[in-house]
Amino acid sequence: MTHRPIPADVPTTGDAPSRRQVLRGAAAAGFGALTAWAGASGAPAAASQRGTGTAHIVSCHAGPYEVLALLDAHGTFPGTRQNWFPDAGDADWASAERLDPAAFGPGDTWELDFRCYAVRRPGGRVTLVDTGIGPVGSPASGWAPVPGRLPEVLRLAGVGRDDVDTVVLTHLHEDHYGWTVDTAGTPLFPNARHVVQRAEIAALSADDSAMAYVVEPLRRAGLLHLIDGRVRVQGGPGRSSLTAVPTPGHTVGHQSVLVDGGRRRVMVTGDVLVHAVQLAAPSIAYRLEQDQATARRTRQDLLADARAHGHLLATAHLNHPFLRP
Repeated sequence: MTHRPIPADVPTTGDAPSRRQVLRGAAAAGFGALTAWAGASGAPAAASQRGTGTAHIVSCHAGPYEVLALLDAHGTFPGTRQNWFPDAGDADWASAERLDPAAFGPGDTWELDFRCYAVRRPGGRVTLVDTGIGPVGSPASGWAPVPGRLPEVLRLAGVGRDDVDTVVLTHLHEDHYGWTVDTAGTPLFPNARHVVQRAEIAALSADDSAMAYVVEPLRRAGLLHLIDGRVRVQGGPGRSSLTAVPTPGHTVGHQSVLVDGGRRRVMVTGDVLVHAVQLAAPSIAYRLEQDQATARRTRQDLLADARAHGHLLATAHLNHPFLRP
């Protein structure tokens, strides 16, 4: 494996700068324009597509559940892909490009989707997994292609705000909680309990943007639901279920969601893997993982389990929403 140094002009995480500061710094340094996803407003979901051919809404079924991949945004990540995955070599990148060619933009840039998932149960009730980058003014605005389109895409999918009775936040990074509330702090899904691992909240500093933007508004509204470890979030017909599964490393309290439909299982991965290079070579670390060693073990274990049990992966940032590991 070829190792390449991180260029000196790219901000490093170190002990002091936050993840958000690093991303803002990379964006401000001019490492690639952030390109907002533009779709045909009001067009049928199945027909409305962007250049890579990925539909705004992609559906698959797992037993009684309909799992909807919802594209909130698409953009160019600040910096170059080698900066964020410094241990990846030429062979790793070649394998990754075969898996996800749309991730490879000009000049070593990283093209990625920002995706949420809705799991619709019989009767029309919905569990939403993550809420994307949010509107202009959300904490992701300094580096992500805001505004996202999740509210519009939910409407296209036939999901109303009152249909959502559960929101599972895989973790509290700003590109995953942006549409949980509006910029005034009003919850967008007022009938939903918002499920977060207790360890994720406990690890936040008092000045973390997630505290003021999403945690405190949910607490005030009585909608924050803290869990510890592996917890069944929803039960379905027969033995079907939705289960929150701890997958730490990217953050301390990161969790994924296992949609168990019986014959088919879908694992909504959050940020366990953020680029196809981590699918091609799971040992490769992402610079913005809080604990790279734990993240590596989690990723390797999740992929091994998915292969052993035939799970379909539902990814947040790869340009294919559903894939076999």
